[in-house]
Amino acid sequence: MPTPKPSDAELRQRLTPLQYQVTQHEATEPPFQNPYHDETREGLYVDIVSGEPLFTSRDKFDSGCGWPSFTQPLQPDALTTKRDHKLFVERIEVRSAGADSHLGHVFPDGPGPNGLRYCINSAALRFIPVAELEASGYGQFLNLFSSKGD
Repeated sequence: MPTPKPSDAELRQRLTPLQYQVTQHEATEPPFQNPYHDETREGLYVDIVSGEPLFTSRDKFDSGCGWPSFTQPLQPDALTTKRDHKLFVERIEVRSAGADSHLGHVFPDGPGPNGLRYCINSAALRFIPVAELEASGYGQFLNLFSSKGD
């Protein structure tokens, strides 16, 4: 379950160098060379830093960009956004609300009713398959996966 954001020293010890650079210094992992861009199992995606629940596999889609893409967060208040001008073009950065981890960016070119594409670094996420939700402390989210008829 979610925990408070650890100290920088603890994060450096616990996270891989890539996870640390992505979540703490807004780095971007290579496209198509990350564990979740082609993950197809059902489950929950949580912040690698704090364990905050962020996205579900039900909202994941293949955008072809090389990173996991989602149409919406699990809950609107799970994320914060801010303007990013690092690539000389304005983008909207996405961060986790509790731990303030850099996750990726959101773009207005996605499918679904909102038309959004949350393009998220795998290095910022931990995937918990449905079969492991209860044991991992996320049993309250099992009902999200109980039927396919959404």
